[in-house]
Amino acid sequence: MTLFADLHTHSTASDGQYSPSELVSMAKAQGLEVLSLTDHDTIDGLDEALHAGEAVGLTVLPGIELSAKEYPNLHLLGYGFSSTASELTALCNNLRSMRENRKYRIIDFLKEKGVDIPLSEVEALAGGNIIARPHFAQVMVKHGYVSSNREAFDRYLDTEEYQRMDQFKIDAQTCIAAIKAAGGKVSLAHPYQLKLEDDKLEAFVQILVDDGLDAIECFYSRHTPEQTAYYLSLAKRYGLHVTGGSDFHGERVKPDIALGKLNLNLELDWLFDRGTK
Repeated sequence: MTLFADLHTHSTASDGQYSPSELVSMAKAQGLEVLSLTDHDTIDGLDEALHAGEAVGLTVLPGIELSAKEYPNLHLLGYGFSSTASELTALCNNLRSMRENRKYRIIDFLKEKGVDIPLSEVEALAGGNIIARPHFAQVMVKHGYVSSNREAFDRYLDTEEYQRMDQFKIDAQTCIAAIKAAGGKVSLAHPYQLKLEDDKLEAFVQILVDDGLDAIECFYSRHTPEQTAYYLSLAKRYGLHVTGGSDFHGERVKPDIALGKLNLNLELDWLFDRGTK
């Protein structure tokens, strides 16, 4: 079945600009039929999104984006799981605690680079939710250390030196196991961000498949046509499903990424058998 969908979005529950209900309203107004809220390392926004979807007649697929430690920017998308699953909830709680400790390391790291911003402003921007790098980036822009969130990442928050410091993540196998134990499905997010040559990426996909990977996010806002074609070929080669999404955070966070309206061939018996319950 072909549906207009965006299966990769973020809300204020992590580092997005809009609340879960605002995001649902935007998706409905844009003509989407399916939306997945995939906040970083948390499922706190899902109940609000699901209720908002019911109110406006939009299918909301429970989702999450987990960070794994094997590579910088290795993210795994979970879909259609039970939000009451204890193993996934425990993992999210553990990750939240790790992020709470990380915020002090990030502040110290930035001070070493001559960037002195108040942690209180970062925390206020997060509003009691998960604290993520875009919160730091926005405060850095506010204080004039960088001109954009992208510059904050390029110069400070996504460098090799930063990645060596940022060691709060868990392994991909644990992420996959937690999502699967909750009855969910797992997709490899934006594989281009791994910055691996094709043969190394394929070898890593093989490892993830052995661990239970179900899909690859072939369609993504920053994939080139050539990358999309290669990821589609990988999915076919390893019998994986295909997912797609924008990675929408809001124009204040990622001004170059709009909410997507992808014409996806979604296999409802795969993605939605548990996700709407």
